Amino acid sequence: MACEKVEAPTRVWVGVGSFIGLGAVAMAAAVAHGLSARLDAAALAMTRSALQIQGWHALVLLFVGLWAARGGALVRLAGAAFVGGTLLFCGAVYSLALFGLHLPLVAPTGGVLLMLGWLLLGISAFRPGSREPPL
Repeated sequence: MACEKVEAPTRVWVGVGSFIGLGAVAMAAAVAHGLSARLDAAALAMTRSALQIQGWHALVLLFVGLWAARGGALVRLAGAAFVGGTLLFCGAVYSLALFGLHLPLVAPTGGVLLMLGWLLLGISAFRPGSREPPL
């Protein structure tokens, strides 16, 4: 029973990170095999920037899943910040680059959430009570 409680946070973050990673690969394929021909240079650069952010944060969510059992509530908050930040930041950049739809303050809010996620993840590693993995 206790083992199930430890595994649940891990599974959620790994699953969410995997789907965000899948979305990044799908978007990269769309850009490489069709969208790049219809986007101007600025829109293409914005799309590539969002893809990079999305890919990196998919990976960090996998790490959040691995660290969740040891890092406690701060890691779960970091994971939530990473998910929200990725969706807001990348969604706003994609909407502008692909559809010309400007969503004021959405990308900056997402960026702040991403930074907050990194801060919380870092604090979780150094706070008293973080459990070291067994050797």
